[in-house]
Formats: sequence, C-alpha cells, structure tokens
Amino acid sequence: MFGLDDKIAALGTGEAFVLVALIAVLLGLRHATDPDHLTAVTTLIAGNGGHDHKSARSLGLVWGLGHATTLFAFGLPIVLAKGYLPEAVQQAAETAVGVLIVALAIRVLIRWHQGAFRDGPGHRHSHGRTPLQAYGIGLVHGMGGSAGVGVLLLAAIPDRAEAVVALALFAAFTAVSMALASSTFGYALTRPPVLRRFASVAPALGALSFAFGVWYSLGALNAVPYVF
Repeated sequence: MFGLDDKIAALGTGEAFVLVALIAVLLGLRHATDPDHLTAVTTLIAGNGGHDHKSARSLGLVWGLGHATTLFAFGLPIVLAKGYLPEAVQQAAETAVGVLIVALAIRVLIRWHQGAFRDGPGHRHSHGRTPLQAYGIGLVHGMGGSAGVGVLLLAAIPDRAEAVVALALFAAFTAVSMALASSTFGYALTRPPVLRRFASVAPALGALSFAFGVWYSLGALNAVPYVF
C-alpha cells in the first residue's frame, strides 16, 4: 500500500535468510491494513450473526487461511519461474474481490435493517457464517493482489528455495494479521456502548463499503482510476 511493501521488501535484498524471513513476516502482518482488507474484515465481522470477539477472531483466522491458500498458490509460479498470471485472470480476480466486498456490505445493511445492532450484543437475527463460508470468502479475496506480492518477494530474494519459504511465511502471517484485525473489531462490538453507537454508523459503513467495492471492481476493469 502506497509503496510501503516495496520499502519493507527492499530491506531484505542481498541479506541473510533470517532477515528475509523477518521481512516476509512483517509484510504478512502489515497486509491486513490494505484498504480492501480493512473494508472486508469490518463488514465480515459486522455482518456476522453474533458479537463475540473470540468467534470473530476464529472467523478472521479461517478467512485469513483461505486468503493465504490462494495467495500462496497464485504466488508460487511467480517466485519459481516468473510465471505471471495472464492479465485477464488477474483482472477477473480483482473484480471478484470488489464484488465480494459489495456482498459483505449488503449483508451489513440487511442486518442493520433487521435491527441486529440496536438490540444489544446478545441478540441474534441471523445465523453466523460457518468456517467453510469464511474460508471460501478468504479464497476469493486471496486471489486479488497475489501477483503483486509475488513480484515483491521475487525482487527481494534471488534464491528460489528461500523465496518459496518466504512466500509461505508471508501467506501464514497474512492469516495471523487478519485474525488480529477481526478479533480487535469483534472485541469492540462486544462493548455495549460501542454496539449502541455502532447502530447509528452501520448504514454509513455499509454504504461506504458498498461504494468502495463498486469502485474496486471498476478499477480492476480499468473503468475508473485505480490507485492501490
């Protein structure tokens, strides 16, 4: 995001593998701060069927594992053979991420309309997502941006074996970072004062997330400027 990954990855250029591994971990931990990830995690947790920071953490971790799976699968040919995905595939993957964000935003708006955020943390108007559903969402989301991640690792690590290990570390710690982000947001929603106030901002969150998802999809299709 905004060149930060390039600066972090450059620290490991030509250095010992321990430093390279550390850089991969840092890249993974930072990954959840990308705008599309922040939007996805807030709408994913807010649109879930309960307000429990432990279940939110588990949901985020499973989502992160799905993200890590496709990130590693899409990044592997890049670090091994500079085998970039065809542009059409990359474009379709990024578009799918935007559509996913739109769907999560709609779920938040539906739950707000049902009164889920007005009735307190113990009330449930809908069933929460299953781990399999969260994993599937992560699989789709992990497709977006995987090529860019592989390029960073490839540029920083000349040895292919080290690059694969670093990619695996990066993928694993993206899951950790997403679990931390979802746990933090889930914990905030367990506080009754926060939950009561959240009821008033949930429509704005849903609307902004919806607009961001539409813009993200259009940006992937080169219909609007795409800055991330």
